[in-house]
Amino acid sequence: MSVRRSSVYVFLVLFVVAVLFFGLGGYSAEVENQRVLADRDAKIDALRADVTRELAVLRNAQGPRVAATMGVSGPAHDPDAKTSGRTAMIDEIKRELQTEMGLVPVHLLRERRQSFVELYSYDNHGHSNYGTAGYVGNGYFVTVKHAVIALPIDDDHRITSVKISYRGQLVPATLVDAGDAENEVDLGDWAIVKVAGHIDLPPLKVNANFPYEFADPIFRLGNDYSKGIILSTGYVGQRTSNGLVTCLTDGHPGVSGGGVLDQLGEFVGIPIGRMQGDYRFSFILPLRREMFRKITLPKQVDAPPAGPVMATQ
Repeated sequence: MSVRRSSVYVFLVLFVVAVLFFGLGGYSAEVENQRVLADRDAKIDALRADVTRELAVLRNAQGPRVAATMGVSGPAHDPDAKTSGRTAMIDEIKRELQTEMGLVPVHLLRERRQSFVELYSYDNHGHSNYGTAGYVGNGYFVTVKHAVIALPIDDDHRITSVKISYRGQLVPATLVDAGDAENEVDLGDWAIVKVAGHIDLPPLKVNANFPYEFADPIFRLGNDYSKGIILSTGYVGQRTSNGLVTCLTDGHPGVSGGGVLDQLGEFVGIPIGRMQGDYRFSFILPLRREMFRKITLPKQVDAPPAGPVMATQ
């Protein structure tokens, strides 16, 4: 029994000693962990303090700073360059549409309208007729021969005087030159008249080389029914056997001697006649160099280039 008790005591002692060592080991480990954490926190606090000091130094050196609130969405664009490019593109589109649709700027037509005047002629029987004339500068006007010379020529029927309407007054005009037409609506049915004194009208830009290709858009200005200069539009048809050009544009009484313009506003022809009973089927007399053989066109008007003169019938 004594030996058994001694064994029990020894076991208990060993157990107590083991527990004490285990407890001391755990405590020592906890103490070491606390020390390591404390060292880490101290280093972090030191680093934070260093950063704070550096930022303070930088702020004191640069002074207060402000930041803008405008957002940035992408690369910068030059608004002027963009506007310029858009304007150029729009202008090009307008030109293409104008050409394709046969249009002329309204302001250009209004300017050209000022170059045409009403023309009146009086014969030896006391009768009067009305037509149109286009101003080409230096006091000269282009019109049709049958407006200033009675056709067919007959000694018993003569035009005794010609006048144009200028600034609300009828101003006398004298015959300078005329074609060799013996009848109306002929290739030689043209005339030049001149007004004495100063004429303040914009001269037309003469173009004697207009090709008159099929479907070319044209613009006619004339003294329709003696109601003033009126605009009409149409398209080129084809040339006739005697050198005139057909088109579908109003050929009302009074438009003879007026002007036919192309898309550039250039003076290219003269309305000269129509089909009997059809005011829409008109005849145009193309301008040619021969018509200006006795006059000098002003410098601001492009004179027709030299070339072969079309024969008259």
